[in-house]
Order: sequence, then structure tokens, then C-alpha cells
Amino acid sequence: MAKEIPDLVAEARTGTGKGAARQARRNGKVPGIVYGDGKDPLAVQFDFNQLLTKLRAGRFMSTLWNMKVDGQEDVRVICRGVQKDVVKDLPTHIDFMRLRRTSKVNLFIHVEFINEDKAPGLKRGGTLVTVRPEVELRVTAGDIPESIVVDLEGKEIGDSIHIEDVKLPAGAKPTTDRNFVIANIAAPSALVSEEAEEGADEGDATADTAAEEGSEEGGNTEE
Repeated sequence: MAKEIPDLVAEARTGTGKGAARQARRNGKVPGIVYGDGKDPLAVQFDFNQLLTKLRAGRFMSTLWNMKVDGQEDVRVICRGVQKDVVKDLPTHIDFMRLRRTSKVNLFIHVEFINEDKAPGLKRGGTLVTVRPEVELRVTAGDIPESIVVDLEGKEIGDSIHIEDVKLPAGAKPTTDRNFVIANIAAPSALVSEEAEEGADEGDATADTAAEEGSEEGGNTEE
């Protein structure tokens, strides 16, 4: 299932250059530009508060957006730069690049876990520890997967799931060659405590044995 691409509403901006950009900011807008795909650059502007909310939500520059501009065809874009006020750290200008359906882009894709009820480790009280709820993949702009699926069937306590253990959607691949961990099944706290106590008991028994042997050796020396 293809991932739904979020909308990003923009307005066409009249004029270019520093003067037009300053005027947009005075009107409570953030000026921007859309370029690429062999087409003329398009000057746009965004509502300041709406854009700031999206920027602060995170992953803005690694999200593929469906830009909607009145009177123009929707276009898929990805952010390629955000200029900010050096004092206030607020956006003053933003750049976007147009993408074709065949373009390759790096995006964070949600991880979905299935068959938790078929994982012996979880049935024994183990806990699924998600190391990466999202994984950065290189995907095709026209075929972005909704998620990657991790099958937990047969997983035991202590098992780890690496990216190479997962069947990725067609056309998608990790952005790194490292075989990183996505999740693991940790032992329940009761089992950890039990093992710790057993270890402590074994340590005490060893210490007692050593003390007894030392005492006997001491006695033999005195004789």
C-alpha cells in the first residue's frame, strides 16, 4: 500500500528578490521558491504559523510533500533548505525541489510489527523493545511504501531483528550498508531479577567455599 503524501498549502508570490521577500514577511508569510524538473522556478509563500508548526513537528526535510498552489497543478516536492533568523531561529525563507514520480528520495518509513501473538518470547513475558520506530530508506517518489513490516513469528527472548532480516518493499533500500537493529525482545524484569539472584547465590556459594578451603589450609599450617 502506497504511503499517503501530506499536503503543503502555499500561495503564489508576486515578484522576486529581496524586496518582495521582505514584503511577504511583513504580511506574516514565509517566502519560498520551488525549482527543478526542468521547469521555471516558482515563487511561493506560506502562512508563518502553519509552516512553523510543520517545521517543529520534525522530519520536515525528509518528508515528501504534495504542494498545493491555487490555480496550479499539485506538485510533489521535498525541502532542500530552510533559512532562519540568526537571533530568533525562525524561518525567513524556504527552498523546495520538484520531484518526478521516478525520482529517488530518502524518507523515513514507519515500522509495523505483526504476529506478536506467535512470538514465544513475548508469550513468556518478554518485552518488544523498538529501537527504530521509523527507518530511513531510499525510495521512488511515485511508489512510497506506507510502512515496512517486521514479522515476529518464532522470535524468542534475546532475539534481535536487524534491517537485513526484513523484506523491504520493491524498489526500497536502506540509506546505509550497516546492518542496524530495528527491535529486540528483552527478558521480563522478573526473569532478570531471578537470574541476578541466582548469580548472587552462586557468588556467595563460591565465596563460602573459598573461605572454607582457606580455613582448612590455615588449620593444616598451624599443625
